[in-house]
Amino acid sequence: MDYDMTTNHIKSLIDNNCLDEAIHLLSHRLETNKEDDEAYYLMGNVYRKQGNMKMAMFYYTSATEINAHSPAAEAYRVLLDIRNFINPDYNP
Repeated sequence: MDYDMTTNHIKSLIDNNCLDEAIHLLSHRLETNKEDDEAYYLMGNVYRKQGNMKMAMFYYTSATEINAHSPAAEAYRVLLDIRNFINPDYNP
């Protein structure tokens, strides 16, 4: 695999807020392998970092549909807890 596509490189991009580049590389990874649960998980992390919880949850769900033991399952649960905590229906 090309260095630019490696998980460590993409994680570094996410950590350094190079989110557009991370999305580009992850999109390419997913185009070449629709079953890459790690790429879906990392894409969820990108969207979470951007504050787009709906898209983050979509990608976390996609990852867990491929691999039920993906770290995306826990990330999804955390986002649900956050959403429920800030939902005015639960916390007026």
